[in-house]
Amino acid sequence: MTSDIAPSSKTMASSVPDSSPSWQIKLLYDGACPLCLREVNFLRKRDAGQGLVAFVDIADLNYAPADNGNIDFETAMGSIHALLPDGTVMEGVPVFRKVYEVLGMGWVYAITKLPIVGPIADFIYDIWADWRLKLTGRADLATILAERQQQLACSSDRCKVSAE
Repeated sequence: MTSDIAPSSKTMASSVPDSSPSWQIKLLYDGACPLCLREVNFLRKRDAGQGLVAFVDIADLNYAPADNGNIDFETAMGSIHALLPDGTVMEGVPVFRKVYEVLGMGWVYAITKLPIVGPIADFIYDIWADWRLKLTGRADLATILAERQQQLACSSDRCKVSAE
């Protein structure tokens, strides 16, 4: 299978590829984002248990950057990311294009390959990524990061309150 994803500033090589994964793309998504979940649920239905797409919830406290192209939580929250089996890290609109291609719906994002449309789609997505938290009624990224750090600290038994 060949990929028609053109290299861009939004695609870079990762140093640690997964060994022989069964998936064709690993999608990192924000499981606390209602719109992201809607899209992921749609994509899961399209995958229909084939395992073509590995879905990784970055909001899960067990999310491990080392297992996901060394993409830390803060970076992953900034925009959509995905990994290919060879360790290539993708970001932005090319992620959607590749996921839909893998699931046999490449036509949905095919227009974003055109010279004029592609940069416009990237620009619109970048605006969406910057405003997604606010538009979905969530706290800003700094607050989310602080809350996550607190949750991670508490999960290690350091802030458990004893019952009296």
